[in-house]
Formats: sequence, structure tokens, C-alpha cells
Amino acid sequence: MTMNLTRVPGLLYGGDWNPEQWSEEVWAEDVKLMAEAGVNLVTVGVFSWARLQPAAHSWDFGWLDRLLDLVHAHGIAVDLATATASPPAWLVRAHPELLPVTADGVRLEFGSRQHYCPSSTAYRAAAVRLTRALATRYRHHPALVLWHVHNEYGDHVQECFCPASAADFRRWLRERHGTVEELNRSWGTAFWSQRYNSFDQVEPPRTAPGPVNPTQLLDWRRFCSDALLALHRAEKAALDEISPGVPVTTNFMSMFKALDYWEWSRHEDFVSDDAYPDPADPRAHVNAAMNYDLMRSLKAGRPWLLMEQAPSAVSWRPVNVPKPPGLYRLWSLQALARGADGVLHFQWRASVAGAEKFHSAMLPHRGTAGRGWRETVALGAELRRLGEVAGSRMRGRAAVLLDWDSWWALELDDHPSARMRWLDLLRPWYAALYERGVTVDFLPPGGELTRYPLALAPNLYLLDTADADRLDAYVRGGGHLVCGPFSGVTDRHDHIHPGGQPGPLRELLGVVVDEPWPIPDGESTALDLDGVGLSALRWSEWIETSDAEASDTETNGAETIAHYTSGPLANRPAVTRRRHGDGTAWYLSCHLDAADTGRVLDLPLAEAGVGAELPGLPAGVEATRRRAADGTEYLFLLNHGSVERYVALDRPGTDLLTGTAATGLTLAPLGAAVLRIPPTEERA
Repeated sequence: MTMNLTRVPGLLYGGDWNPEQWSEEVWAEDVKLMAEAGVNLVTVGVFSWARLQPAAHSWDFGWLDRLLDLVHAHGIAVDLATATASPPAWLVRAHPELLPVTADGVRLEFGSRQHYCPSSTAYRAAAVRLTRALATRYRHHPALVLWHVHNEYGDHVQECFCPASAADFRRWLRERHGTVEELNRSWGTAFWSQRYNSFDQVEPPRTAPGPVNPTQLLDWRRFCSDALLALHRAEKAALDEISPGVPVTTNFMSMFKALDYWEWSRHEDFVSDDAYPDPADPRAHVNAAMNYDLMRSLKAGRPWLLMEQAPSAVSWRPVNVPKPPGLYRLWSLQALARGADGVLHFQWRASVAGAEKFHSAMLPHRGTAGRGWRETVALGAELRRLGEVAGSRMRGRAAVLLDWDSWWALELDDHPSARMRWLDLLRPWYAALYERGVTVDFLPPGGELTRYPLALAPNLYLLDTADADRLDAYVRGGGHLVCGPFSGVTDRHDHIHPGGQPGPLRELLGVVVDEPWPIPDGESTALDLDGVGLSALRWSEWIETSDAEASDTETNGAETIAHYTSGPLANRPAVTRRRHGDGTAWYLSCHLDAADTGRVLDLPLAEAGVGAELPGLPAGVEATRRRAADGTEYLFLLNHGSVERYVALDRPGTDLLTGTAATGLTLAPLGAAVLRIPPTEERA
């Protein structure tokens, strides 16, 4: 049995509505237009704190009462926000200490949003008080189907260096390390005479004369994610207590470095995401697919919600390019194609004042005469035709390993190259799989890999022995692992593993890294892959395929699949493969672009038997499948190209967008189809 995200049937459609910016006469017009557009869910109250609580002991809920009654009368459900993302002026002036402080000691002022210290007890108390008041008043309102906590945690303020944060950091360190002796060991404070005699001597990593202790910085990143999560959990606890049974979410921000979304997703009833691909980027849809795969993976494949997207242009890029006709529809369908059960927007009606007045909206400044309005109505009608897709799921054919601890540690200072950035390492691997039509799920290194014939680790700089042992067992059991460069370097404290890279992966991979060999900007190093020339950029490594200390080099060594052909590493191994138990472990010791990464990955893909979701796809066409509990499949076909493409189906189906039965179909530029394919006998 499939379950919807909320009790609203079908796919969710709507967006942020900020009625406090408008008169109540405009509200009446809005709800009529929402009904015309097919809107079934609106998010309200995101930035309404000052309206809801105009002073410390003054509340104004009457306007929100009337608003919720109005939308309910028009058959529209409400995602009610807790309004805590922007503390009002009266709270800031009563408690100026809640304003955040930068690493340089600058206190940030009121006048924007998210102007609070995550460790401020005054802010937390006021936020929870507001949340409890909203939950108590509206828990039984018939329009309420979803709670929306805060908004985009960490978007503007990810850290604070004030005394309250320092005290909270010390508390967090005591809980994590137990004793100051363990802290000193974990942080390696014998270096540069950084030893502490007590936790009271520890401060946040404020601006210092030179490089700051890297493990202190790593623990600080962990703490900052946890400090914001503690705020979210406090609000969610109030909602769960007072308004049980109504799901609770907060909007994530795609592949976002600052917050460990594996941990955060454990505290969400379902995942929601804000996504703003750039229409000026011809490859934006590839990165969007990657982000959506992560959102789906955070809850092990459960449907998620696109909480925000722009109907056309945003307002915060240096140049804000609109979406040309058809792109808004195509990118909305792409979110559904990768597991979303709804498409919401920022925002419903375009603002006339404030920092986002040039941000597009479902109802643009020109009103119903605008092109944007016509696209809003058309998309709403199509989503109603796709309603049966809600609740179905998709599963990736390969796994990609992602660990926030490793991401944070990889990008600390004083490494062999500052060019080794996680997203820059990940994107060519993902793009290569995308171009081959291979869908992926993201997993943490300790995740359950056994159902995936192929696992990819573009980088695991930080890797503990327990996770390495799980990868070893996965390969021994018949799995195929491809590991990228600069992996297995440090443990959870960012200490170099004994014997150096790849640390606990040495036996599994059958290689040792004698020395990293970063490549200067503008230069490259040539490789040969069975007669095919490749070019390494940014990074390479001097590796050896047997451990000089091992007694049986034939057992411990790996075979060379590709070798360097230029520079100091000429004739040395570049890509290796090692049989290990019933599986194989591959090592790619350099950074390649997407095309060359794909040429390497073709080998383990073939060995693992992992192929495209729909073989024979023409260039520019994306294909994914969602499956319902009864075995019905929904095949999404999206043409991201500028020319029409014909797609042959592996099984006949009916396009839900047109009602046409097909064994193949032609997609116009930016065109799409969603095929319902009945279950085969073995699936039924």
C-alpha cells in the first residue's frame, strides 16, 4: 500500500504564500486564482513572526484564523510554518546578545533574516514558545496537513562565535570526548603547544594568527550542524507533543555542505528540498538530478517534496536569467521523475517590496496576463493528470557513498591541494553515470550496500576502520567497489592512518600511495587506458600495486588497468583493479573530467552488470522509473535537448500527459512523457 506525504490526495502543488504583505481583498482574489491553477497546498507563515507576535506579551492570530478558514473553504490545504526563521525587532532589542557574531568578532545586525545565534537560549525559548502557541491554536484546524519548521537552516548563519556559542561548544566537547585528556589526544594538541588543561580553556576557532588546529575545525563543523539541529528538534518536539499525527518537515537546500543531512533526515517525517537550478547553465539539469537523488536517498527511497523552486528567474544571482518557455514544466517533471511527490514554489504572488521583489512567482507582477501565469495553470492541470504517481518509489542501480565528516575534513586548509573539493570530485562521476542512464542512490559509508552490485566512492578522505571493514565485506560478498583519489587518508579525528594512504583500504584495493602528486592549475597529466588517451586534472598520485611489507605480493597487489604516460609519474599505475573474495575493488588515483571518468567507469559498470534504466536512449534524454506497490511502472522521459528525439520503449505504455498509448514516441525539445506501464506477470 502506498502512502501520500500528507492526507491531500495526488501530487502536491502550490507554494509559499505571504499574505501578511497584502490586504485581505487580495487574499480573496488569491484563493480564487489558486483554485483555477489547481493549487492544493500553500505554505503560510514562514516569515510572519512579527505579525503573529507584535510584542513580547502580545499575540495576533485573528488574521491567520481568517486566512486558514478562507483557504479551507476553497479546498486548499495548508503547510503551516512556525515562523521562527526571522526574529522580530522587539526580541532582538530586548536580547541583543542573540545576534550572531562572526569569527572576526563582528556582531551582525537586524534587518535581514536568520539573525540569531544557534546557541542563544533567549532565541530558543522564544522560538519554542511561538511554536507551541501555533500548535495549540491550529492543531485541529481542518486546513492543516503539514508543519513547516523554520526555513532553510544555515542559509545565512551557519555558525556563531559569541560567548554563548563558546559555552555550548565546550558542553558539546565534554559530551563527545569525556575528558580533556581525550580531547588533547583527539585534537593532537602536542603540535604547536596547543595542549589544554581544562575544557574552560577551549574557545571556538575564531580568527587566529595562522592555521587553526584542523581537528578543532572539524569538531566545530560537527558542532555547528548539531547546534542548528537542536533548534529544529526543540520545535519538532513541541509540534509532536501538541499536534500528533500531522507530519513535520523543514526545507533542506540540496547538496549543502554545512549540515549533515544524514543526521538531520532522521528527525524529519519526510524530506523536503529547495532547489534553484540556473537556467543559464546548460548542465543545470544534471546537478539537479544529483541533488534530487540525494533527497530521495536520505529516507531510503521514500518520496520527498520539492518545497521551493522558481517558476522563472530568481533575484539573488549576479545575472538572473528567466526560464524560457517549457523549461519550468520540464524541470518540475524532473523532480517528480526522481521521487518527489509534489512541486511547490517560492512564491505564490510576486512581492512588491523587499529583497525578493524581482524573484519570479506563480502569479507574476503582470498578474493573469503574464506568460508565467499561463504556465502555472498548465502545470497544475498536468499534475492532476499525474496524480496516481504519488506514493510510488524509485530505486537506484548503483550506490554513491557520501559522508559529511569526510566532506568537512577534505576541505580543511593545509592539504596537498586546495583544489580537492567534494562537489568538484563528485560531479564528474555523477555526470558520467547520468549520461549512461544509470540511476543512483546515495548512502553513507556504513549504509547497507548488499543490494547494489556497484558502489562508487569518488572520495573518502576521512574513513574509519569500521566503515572500511564494511566495504571489505561488501566486496568479499560479490560487490564491486570503485574508489576515487585521496581516500582512506585520515581517521575520525583527522589523524593520518598508520602507513599512510589508503589506510584501512590498503588490503582491499591492493595499492599503497607513496606520495600525492597534485597537478598545477592549467596543466594536465596524460594516461593510457588500453590505447585510449585520458587527461588527469588537479590531482594524481604515485601509487604502487603491492605492499613492500606484505609477504605475498601476488595476493595483496592489484593489476594495472591504466597508467600515466607523461610527467614524473610516466609508466606508473593510474587505475587499478583487484579481485577480493567474490568481488572486485577498483582504484582511480587521479581526477578526470566527466567524459574520461565515464571511460574508466564503463569497465566496472560492465563487470557489475549495471546498465541504463532504458537502453538506447538518444543524447539529451533522461529516463527514470517509479514503481507502485502493485508493480505498475511510471517511466519518465525528459528531453533536455534543443532538437526532437524519438524514444523506443522496452514495453508499451500509456502517456498520462496525453492519454496516448505508445510503443515509442517523439519528444519535442524540452518535451516530456510519463508512461504508465502495467505490471508484468512476474511483478503482478
